[in-house]
Parts: sequence; structure tokens; C-alpha cells
Amino acid sequence: MEALSGLLLVLFVAMISGTIVSVALPQIIGALNGTQSQYTWVITASLLASTASTPIWGKLADLFSKKLLLQISIVIFMVSSVACGFAQDTAQLIAFRALQGLGMGALQVLVQVIIAAMISPKDRGKYNGYLGGVMAVATVAGPLLGGLIADTSWLGWRWCFFVAAPFTVIAFFLLQKTLRVTHVRREGVKVDYVGATLIALGVSVLLIWVTFVGNSFDWLSWQTAVMVLGGVAVLAIATWVETVVREPVVPLHVIRRRTPALAILASLAVGMAMFGGSVFLGQYFQIGRGYSPTEAGLLTIPMMLGVLLSSAISGRMVSRSGNVKPYIVTGAIVLTVGFLVLSTMDHETSLVLIAAAMVLVGAGVGMSMQNLVLAIQNTVPLRELGAASGAVTFFRSLGGTVGVSVLGAVLANRVATGITEGLAKAGIDPAKAAAGGKSTLNIAALPEPFKGIVRAAYGDATGHIFLISAGIAVVGVIATLFLKPTKLRDSVDLAEPAPANDDKAPVAP
Repeated sequence: MEALSGLLLVLFVAMISGTIVSVALPQIIGALNGTQSQYTWVITASLLASTASTPIWGKLADLFSKKLLLQISIVIFMVSSVACGFAQDTAQLIAFRALQGLGMGALQVLVQVIIAAMISPKDRGKYNGYLGGVMAVATVAGPLLGGLIADTSWLGWRWCFFVAAPFTVIAFFLLQKTLRVTHVRREGVKVDYVGATLIALGVSVLLIWVTFVGNSFDWLSWQTAVMVLGGVAVLAIATWVETVVREPVVPLHVIRRRTPALAILASLAVGMAMFGGSVFLGQYFQIGRGYSPTEAGLLTIPMMLGVLLSSAISGRMVSRSGNVKPYIVTGAIVLTVGFLVLSTMDHETSLVLIAAAMVLVGAGVGMSMQNLVLAIQNTVPLRELGAASGAVTFFRSLGGTVGVSVLGAVLANRVATGITEGLAKAGIDPAKAAAGGKSTLNIAALPEPFKGIVRAAYGDATGHIFLISAGIAVVGVIATLFLKPTKLRDSVDLAEPAPANDDKAPVAP
């Protein structure tokens, strides 16, 4: 528990920094006079860097000192957070957020790897409950703290980034004192930087295409052909590289097995639905409904309570029974139902109905997300734990990155259409309305008639992205239904290396 306290604080630092920013982001982008696409990319840049670096951190954790890597990632995270606070425009903020994503990706995977190296899969369920509880507390406290900071004139939104610094310093020295992880160095092993670079490049090209298609160029255009075909070709080359290198950054021999493959597919879908949908809730409450950042933070509490309760309860029940599949399937179904209810919302929907749907979404995330990682970790030996954990975290973050980009692009297009239609109904020329050059996210700077039109456009468009999230979540439900029901092992390591294409690996008694 002493070592776990430092790890939980690290996780708290990473989580709270993201949730603090999420509720204040409409005000941040408005203050920097940014656009909806830039709003999306402030989130996407961090997720993309986290996604691209996660497999590398996971592989490094198999090769070098896990404790040293964790402390390095804390330093990267702290420096980039402070840099974000000094950003003078959206371009700088996006760049610093990408650097912050490197640290976030490391923290996410290294905490899971270190805990898995100390605790057996069967016992890990209740400790995953502690992880879920910390995530829930950070996610509840983050929006509230972010809202208070954004609403306090003598602090301002920049302190949403600065506030992470003291937490990271405390976490660094606490881990130095309490964390003891045995490391066995493997000689002659190299990290597959080429494969990781190709994966990041291919994903980035496709995400940039998603962001600009339909606005800067048409769906059927030479730009679309170049970017889509180019991105797919790079990813195909990356896949080939992963099959020939000695130490692939994404272990294909692991993810080809039935349980890891299905768990990764479910994680991809859950990540797309959860990140892509929930990231826009703070924007909905502030832009679509007119609440302050503090009030928006309070309104997100139902979702976090769902995460807190479901992760704690399901974690202990998993440890008691040793069965993980029922909770994963139930979580995926509950998540889908929650998004279906949210898809009915507009700028006048009852907050009670929205709160109930958010509880369902949170409960679904709490039951499925950590247990999917646990299902994969149960199938691999200790020596492959970092790579396997990095792979599932990679695909979950990839899903979140794609989800934010796709749903952000859909939201931007729906909002633009809604504003144009609203202006036309009000008898206002859209060309003249846009001449002021003010961001539609900076509500306070807009003229009074325009405010109502913008709020209605954002509020009504949000329901459409949750409908897409529900459709994506259905894929996760289907994948979890085909998971093989297995008992979690009691030992930290397998008795012998897992066979390449068989989930029925020998288990230590």
C-alpha cells in the first residue's frame, strides 16, 4: 500500500490535469480567439502524442527500470503543463499539449505495468477498484477545481495548467521513497522506434484528414485520396515492420490471440465512445446551456459517481469470483444505453434525464475499461507485461483520439450549419455576422441576438455525436460477447511462456 500510494498519486496527477482543462477549455479557446477545430485539436494533440508514445513506454518498461521511467515521465508532464500555462495562442497551446501527451501516455501505461508486476491478476481486481476510485475522485474534483480557477479573476485559466506542478513534485519524491520494483535487465534488446514512428505518422495523417475534410476540401478530392491512401499505406508498412523486427513495439503474436484481440477491439470501441463523447459535455453545458465553468463541473458529477461506484464494486467482485467477462459485457451494454439516452438531448433537455444518462455512461466505463486491461494481462507472462499493457492502452487511446477527431469534426459541421440556419431564420446575413472575427466559443464577446443562435446550435448538435458514440459502443458489446470466459490466475507470472496462438496458457497454481 505504501508503493501503491505513490502510484495512485501519479494517476491522480494525470487525471486531474485533464479534467481541470476540460471544463475550462471553452473559456481558454475563447480567450485565445480559437475555433471549434482548434478546440478539438487541443484535445486531439494530447491524445495523439499519448497514443503514439504508449507502446514505446510499454516496451521500455520491459527493458529498463520501471521506477526511473515513471519519474522521467513525471518530469516531462510537469514541464509541459507549465509550458501550456504560458501559451500565447492556440498554436502554442496545441504544441505544448502534444508534449504533455508524451508524459500522460507514460503515466497511464507505467502505473498499470508496475501494479501488474507486483500483484496477481486475481487480486488485482480490488486494486483496480482503488484505481477506479482515484480516477473518479480526480474526475469529479478536476472540473470543480477547473471551474473555480476559470471563474476566479485573480487566477485565470492559466492556473488550470500551473496547478499540476506541485502535485507532480510531491508524486516524484513520494515514489522515490516508497516504490521498490525489481528489474531484470535484458541484454541485446532494442526498441522498435521505426515501427512506432510509422504508426504515429499513419494515424496522424488520417486524423488531419478527418479534421479538414468537408471544410477545407471535399470528401471526393485529390487531397482526400492522397491523405487516406497515404495514411493507410504507412500503417500497412508499419504492420509489416512489426512482423519482421525482433522486438516489435506492438506485439502482434500477443494481439493475434482471441482474448487479447477481442479485448483490444472492445477497448478501441470503448475509447472512441467514452473519450469522443464525454469530452464535449463540458462544452455542451457552457456553450449550449449557458452555465459557468464551475456549474459545468458540478453538472458532470453524476458521470464520475457512476465510474467511482461501478469500478469499486466490480473490482472487488472480480477479485472474489475470478471471473471478469460478465462485468466487461455488462459495462459495455450499460455504456451503450447511456449514450443512446444522451443522443436524445438538445439545448432544452431536462438536466435530470441528462444526469441519469451520465450515470449509466460512467458505470459502463467503470465496469469495462480496467477489466479489459486485466483480461489481457491475464494471458501474458511477466516478461511481456509491459508490451501487452502498452498495446491495449495504445488502442484505447487510439480509439479516443479517433473518436475526438471524428466527433469533433461532426460537431463543427453541425454547429456551422445550425448557426447559418439560425441566422437565416432571424433575418441576419451570415457573411456579415462572421465579419467580426470573434470565435463562437467566446460567448461573452458575441452580440445578444447571436448568443441565443450559437447556444441553440451547440446544444442541438451535441445529441448527434452521442448517437454516433452509441453506434461505436455497440461494436464493443459485440466484441465482449465473444470473449472466452476464463478464470484469473493467482500468480503474478505464468508458469511458462504463453503459446503464440492459444489462450489456454499453462497457469501457475
